[in-house]
Amino acid sequence: MPPNSPLARLRTLCLALADTTEVPSHGEPTFRVKGKMFAMFASGANHHGKGRDGVWCKATLPIQALMVEQHPDRMFVPPYVGHTGWLGVWLDGRVDWQMVRDLLEGAHRLAIPKRRRRSV
Repeated sequence: MPPNSPLARLRTLCLALADTTEVPSHGEPTFRVKGKMFAMFASGANHHGKGRDGVWCKATLPIQALMVEQHPDRMFVPPYVGHTGWLGVWLDGRVDWQMVRDLLEGAHRLAIPKRRRRSV
């Protein structure tokens, strides 16, 4: 895998967050904190990515709605988990990696057990 591939960059961002592990699930790399998933790579090579690499991030329904409305060409409601607020981000073309980092940090915070959120 090239060092600047979307998955390599995503992996670097996710694994830089405290207590994060990578666990394969359903044929895709997922990223978890204390066993709770906060992000999943969606390969463009299978039905998860629909021909485009992306990431699905844990989010709230209001954040999901706002981001999809503001960035309809870059963000989407992912299948299976979108109804709970997860947010999809396409990782092809010109990617705003700072925005992806911010979304991942928010997703990570949402997945941390509530008693530990204050310290992170």
